Amino acid sequence: MADVVGLIAEVFTWIGVLGAIGLAFLALVARIADGDWAPARAVVEHTDEGSVVRWFDDQGRVNEAPLGAHDLAKIGHRDMADIEYRRGWQNRMRLTHGSPAVRVFVRLSLLFAAVAVLAYAAGWIALIVEG
Repeated sequence: MADVVGLIAEVFTWIGVLGAIGLAFLALVARIADGDWAPARAVVEHTDEGSVVRWFDDQGRVNEAPLGAHDLAKIGHRDMADIEYRRGWQNRMRLTHGSPAVRVFVRLSLLFAAVAVLAYAAGWIALIVEG
């Protein structure tokens, strides 16, 4: 019985380690692809056609982006909002700090690493109990 537990634990250890490394690599690639974002204070304008935010970038240019329903729910009826804009791009912004895709890859990588550690510990416990 302990041999079966040890074998299963070793399989899960390798799956956890390789999965954690692969997902960490994907997180790094996604972070590089996400680019450079900078914080800014934006003015929110509510019009009949919809809501937009306007801000100045680091080059002094005025940028404008429409707000979707999800963004508008976060901002509410405020006149100012803290945003992040993409450097080197016009009219591209987000309300969150950091990319949601990068956060997902990092969290999944940590989950796989935790599975690897728990499986490694279970393998050692099975080895000790067998002896």
